[in-house]
Amino acid sequence: MIVREPIAAGRFYDAQPERCRSELRQLLGTSIAGGAPCDKKIVAGLVPHAGWMCSGAVAAQVYQTLAAANSPATVVVFGGVHRHRGRQAAMFAEGQWETPLGPVEIDARLAERVMGHTNLVVNDPYAHEGEHSIEVQMPFLRYLFPEAKILPIMVPPGSTADEVGEAVARTLTTYNYDALIVGTTDLTHYGPNYGFTPEGVGADGNEWAKNVNDARFVDLVCAMQADSVVAEAREHKNACSSGAVAATIAAAKKLGATEGVVLEHTSSSEVLSQKMGTPQNDSVGYVGIVFS
Repeated sequence: MIVREPIAAGRFYDAQPERCRSELRQLLGTSIAGGAPCDKKIVAGLVPHAGWMCSGAVAAQVYQTLAAANSPATVVVFGGVHRHRGRQAAMFAEGQWETPLGPVEIDARLAERVMGHTNLVVNDPYAHEGEHSIEVQMPFLRYLFPEAKILPIMVPPGSTADEVGEAVARTLTTYNYDALIVGTTDLTHYGPNYGFTPEGVGADGNEWAKNVNDARFVDLVCAMQADSVVAEAREHKNACSSGAVAATIAAAKKLGATEGVVLEHTSSSEVLSQKMGTPQNDSVGYVGIVFS
């Protein structure tokens, strides 16, 4: 059996089981479930994937809302591709993912069925070895949905990213799966450390990154423009995992969602300035969205 060992534990979130569980309780305990109208089914969520110190509260807001509305048998997770490994989406199709809270089982039957519906997804577990975007979600999923299986898929930012999402959703509906979609991206990476400072360094630049540059991308996501987000991110550098976002939107739309609702939008500069009391020259945007 293939087991995916954590590579971000101890850096992005705590590797020690009790401390990891305690951090999750704290993050989820301070968030409030809400967002989409109560008469609409929530089928998907979009979360950030940075270290929990910066983005965990935003992710918790989404997961709290998803958990209040769903008890899925399977969670499909669309993740980013921070290290290039081919043009096709890479699935981890069998085995387990280890977390500090215990293992999470892959839905191998669903993986097989998805690959039967599209040639845009390949079984490439080794593509996931150095990628953190999906891993950072696993403790949340293990904690909130302990009986659920998962299907991790890394989606590159290409022209067929939305088709990957459609194929997954088509498979879910064909076989009547009780499933939930989770996608992940961070937004504008701004500042000297990221080599992106079109509006200067410091507070004014960070504010532009969030309120102008991030907002362009977020507006497209909420309008469910799956075919536009990859080009938008490529041109304006306002998302690091636009392929995962396109797949998430397309899957959500296929599952009946008509809108995305922002639960929270913040940035690392805002979070760290508040926690540390010092201004930040660099900033990464984080947004939490649910689709219904």
